[in-house]
Order: sequence, then structure tokens, then C-alpha cells
Amino acid sequence: MSASILIVDDEEAIRTSLRSILEDEGYDVAVAATGAEALKIYGTDPPDLMILDIWMPEMDGLETLRRVKEFVPHTQVMMISGHGSIETAVRAIKLGAYDYIEKPLSLENVVLRVNRALEQYRLAQENRSLRTKVQQ
Repeated sequence: MSASILIVDDEEAIRTSLRSILEDEGYDVAVAATGAEALKIYGTDPPDLMILDIWMPEMDGLETLRRVKEFVPHTQVMMISGHGSIETAVRAIKLGAYDYIEKPLSLENVVLRVNRALEQYRLAQENRSLRTKVQQ
């Protein structure tokens, strides 16, 4: 079973290009244009990884990240931004983001970091599973 990824960005071109490259890598990819849409998708079918733009209308990426982490703390989230600052990146990491990538995106770099994030997610899941077995 391939890993699932949810791409959340208000820019259609970003959603389309990321979806295309990640589907070519064999991932199951869903997209959302807003934080509210992402939370709705997340609530019914949580992905293994969320790629989340910071600057979006209505609900920004940091608020979306905060809500996702309240729901499932071990969710892997990579933040992306074309207008970010060091302060914003630090806030995202403190809220639980796994990684932060600045736009313009290098698709090769995104694939590398997605692979790393999903490997870390897999290892954390395995660790939780083994801890549960040991405690039983």
C-alpha cells in the first residue's frame, strides 16, 4: 500500500505540479485549496503526510497545523511558503511541523524531503506499535 499525501495550497499551479510529481513517485495524493477543506478531508481520511502552505486566505497554514496536531499529534506535516520568515518557520516547527520548505519549490528537493518525512513517519508508527506490544 502506498503512502497517502494531502497537498494544501491556495495556488492551483502548486497543487497540480506537486500532485503530478508525487503521483509519479507512486504516492496516493489528495489536494485541498483551503485549510477548512483540508480539515474536512483530514477528518474523514487522514493522510500519512500533509504538505501545507503557510499563507492562505481564511484559515492560514499555521492555524490548520495547530488543529491537525490537536486531532492527531503524530501527523507528519511539511510547511511550504513563498513569503516566509525565520520567525514563521520557527513557529511552524514549534507547532509540530516536520519540515519547512521555501518557494519556489525544487521538485527534486520536495521528493527527497517527502521520502524522508514518510520514512520517519513509518519508523515512528513501528515504534508505537512495538511499544504497545511490549506493554501488553
